[in-house]
Amino acid sequence: MAKDALDLLNFKNEVFKSYLFWSSVLLLKMLLMSLLTGLQRFRTQTFANPEDCLLSKKDKVAYDNPHIERVRRAHLNDLENILPFFIAGLFYVLTDPSAFLAINLFRLVAAARILHTIVYAVVVIPQPARFLAYGAAYLPTIYMASQVVIFVF
Repeated sequence: MAKDALDLLNFKNEVFKSYLFWSSVLLLKMLLMSLLTGLQRFRTQTFANPEDCLLSKKDKVAYDNPHIERVRRAHLNDLENILPFFIAGLFYVLTDPSAFLAINLFRLVAAARILHTIVYAVVVIPQPARFLAYGAAYLPTIYMASQVVIFVF
C-alpha cells in the first residue's frame, strides 16, 4: 500500500529524521564556510572592502589571495552540490525507500562533503582526494534523483 506524503514527512519515519539530521549537519557546515572565509581574511589581512581594513595598517583590499579564494571555491562547490542534495534527498524520502539504504546514502553524502572541504580548504591534499570526496557525494545524489524519476514515471 502506497504511503501518503504526510506518513513519510514526519518524525516517526526514520528516513525523514535521518534526512533532516544530515541536511542540518550540511547546512551548519555551509554556514561555517563563511566563518572560515572570514578567518582567512583576518589571518592574511586581506579584505574585500576598504571599510573592513580597520585593524592594522597592513590590512589591504585584494580579490586574489590564494588562501581566501580556495575557501571561497570550496564554499561555491558546496552551493553547487549540497543544495541539489537537499532537494534530491527530500524527494527521495517521498519514494519511501529502504531505510538502511537511504540513511546510509545521507550519511555518505554528508561525510563526503565534509571530507571534501577538509582536503580542499583546510588541509590541502593533492588529487585525487578532492575528486574522490566530490564523487562520493555526487553519485549518491544522482542515484537519489534518478530513483525519484523512476518512481514518478
